[in-house]
Amino acid sequence: MRPDDWQLTEDVDDFLARTGGFLRSRPVPHIAALTAIMRLRARGAAAYGPEPPLFGQLEDEGEVRAAFQRLPSHGLAPTPLTPRQAEALAAHLADLGHRLPHVSAEDRTAAAFAEAWQRRTGATPALRVRLRLHRLGTLTPPLPLAAGRARVVGEEDREHLMRWCAEFAADVGEAVTVDAGTWAGTRFADKSYTFWETPDGTPVSMAGANPMIAGVVQVDPVHTPAPLRGRGYAGAVTAEVRRAARAAGAQEVVLYTNAANPTSNALYRRLGYRPVVDWAVYDFAGAAR
Repeated sequence: MRPDDWQLTEDVDDFLARTGGFLRSRPVPHIAALTAIMRLRARGAAAYGPEPPLFGQLEDEGEVRAAFQRLPSHGLAPTPLTPRQAEALAAHLADLGHRLPHVSAEDRTAAAFAEAWQRRTGATPALRVRLRLHRLGTLTPPLPLAAGRARVVGEEDREHLMRWCAEFAADVGEAVTVDAGTWAGTRFADKSYTFWETPDGTPVSMAGANPMIAGVVQVDPVHTPAPLRGRGYAGAVTAEVRRAARAAGAQEVVLYTNAANPTSNALYRRLGYRPVVDWAVYDFAGAAR
């Protein structure tokens, strides 16, 4: 396999024309890529800064076998790759002078590319986080259900919502500012949100949901303020978001968890979520120019 077997483009529509069928053929493991592309098309590349996006696909006998995207100011996000595919991609991008802040991919793919990128550029990979993608099977509602009710978040809740999204970002180590000035450019915009409220109307937990893509709804984020955890609120609001997604026609409901968080993984397992794939993010430092 030669490095230039990877075909590159900066045109998202051209990329989707070539790889859309491939990505949608397995929408659950490709949901992160599909969501990022949807967001880029909705906001426009200019919203991400002056650097153009980069996309690529690897074809064999006219069939797409793998793909990747790199959005402005973001790292590389490839679909699952074999070690040879990862090596060829690293060689091609390095030969073209690209610099990457990180790679985010299925666990083995991320590790293979990180090793190949280090060989090609001298960049030192450092594991940032391991994630786990889950798919909902048969929902098992939390029993007993936490007292209260679900409520769709409205525009009047925006300040409260932004505060909780900022808390969530801090909890998971995301270096992002979430306020009225930055909201539209964050990954927390473009979602629908649900609050779980106590009987007196006090919000105690929230869950967001991305727009449905290829029959898949991704639940993200789920947050309960620290003093209110352990009371079943997150399970209750997540179950409600799942119900709403199914009612809207979703064939699959998925979510990511931190693979090292036993509490959240146990919660979603009890609700009926089952692991699909492990994910990893490696940051790169010290790359030679």
